[in-house]
Amino acid sequence: MVQKLVLASNNAGKVLEFQELLAPFHFQVIPQGELGIPAAEEPHQTFIENALAKARHASAASGLPALADDSGICAHALDGAPGVHSARYAGLDGDNAANNQKLVAALQGKSDRGAHYVCALVMVNSAKDPEPLIVQARWYGQIVDEPQGDRGFGYDPHFFIPELGKTVAQLEPVEKNQISHRGQALHELITQLQVRAQYA
Repeated sequence: MVQKLVLASNNAGKVLEFQELLAPFHFQVIPQGELGIPAAEEPHQTFIENALAKARHASAASGLPALADDSGICAHALDGAPGVHSARYAGLDGDNAANNQKLVAALQGKSDRGAHYVCALVMVNSAKDPEPLIVQARWYGQIVDEPQGDRGFGYDPHFFIPELGKTVAQLEPVEKNQISHRGQALHELITQLQVRAQYA
């Protein structure tokens, strides 16, 4: 039996990725926008809390199970900034270019250019689910001043992976999805779903 699952996102790339990965578990992934559900508030200071808030919001509005992710980048020399504010780092009207420009400027003169992407995923069976599935993954790299590559989005052109000798924006999508923070989190979520399915 196919089970409907609301995705607390309207990002087309994320929707497609989740649909493909969750299809074997008989989930029909529906973007919340298709159901007229507005975006949830994200007032919290951690990725997991924001993801949980978004998942519960989508489930409450739809009456269906829901999945949400909260992602961002944390620069080590900036005490983890921009962190949960990654998408709005340059302000509410800022775009990817403005966010990247602000991050590069903030790191000028810093010897530590280390950073990591974070992805928190939360799945709930209902808005008041007492046992949400929660996973979090990190992807480590370095921030470079000059953008390299034209793939990906967000901070990808400035996020350099030393062992690959490339920025994320220079990776093929398939390669990125296998090793990224979101890819790691999705695989862990699937592992947890498999464990639950054994005892259902």
